[in-house]
Amino acid sequence: MRPATRAIITATAISGTLDLLSAFLFSAVKGVGPMRVLQSVAAGPFGDPMLQGTSAPVALAGLIVHYALMTVMVSVFVIAALNLPLILRRPLLAGLLYGGVLYLVMYWIVLPARWPDLFPRTGLWDVGNALFSHLVCVGLPMGHVVARALRRPLA
Repeated sequence: MRPATRAIITATAISGTLDLLSAFLFSAVKGVGPMRVLQSVAAGPFGDPMLQGTSAPVALAGLIVHYALMTVMVSVFVIAALNLPLILRRPLLAGLLYGGVLYLVMYWIVLPARWPDLFPRTGLWDVGNALFSHLVCVGLPMGHVVARALRRPLA
């Protein structure tokens, strides 16, 4: 397997799972279960009817959407890392910075465009858990995994 492909698959799996687990945890504190979190993800591209009732197929759609988005995010990072040597020299810093960019894009552009009445959320709790998720659960592991995969010699 090519190093870039390995980087994308591994970083998507790790960062995507950590991000999802953090969403489950922070939502559980508010009394919201994992099924509802995944339904909300599905509602992004497929509309508000995804929020009606509880449905395993809708939750599965949310899971697929989540990992598809994470694949795109990781792929952009991998392309950047292949073209900007600084990313591979300072992968944790690059990952943190990229996680911050992802936070800004998701919480200040994408989510407000989809749900203008709900976003942006500026409360300390909301900003804190979003930053934690994007910096620690997404950016740091993404930087680490991508750097390891791209530095490893071909087998």
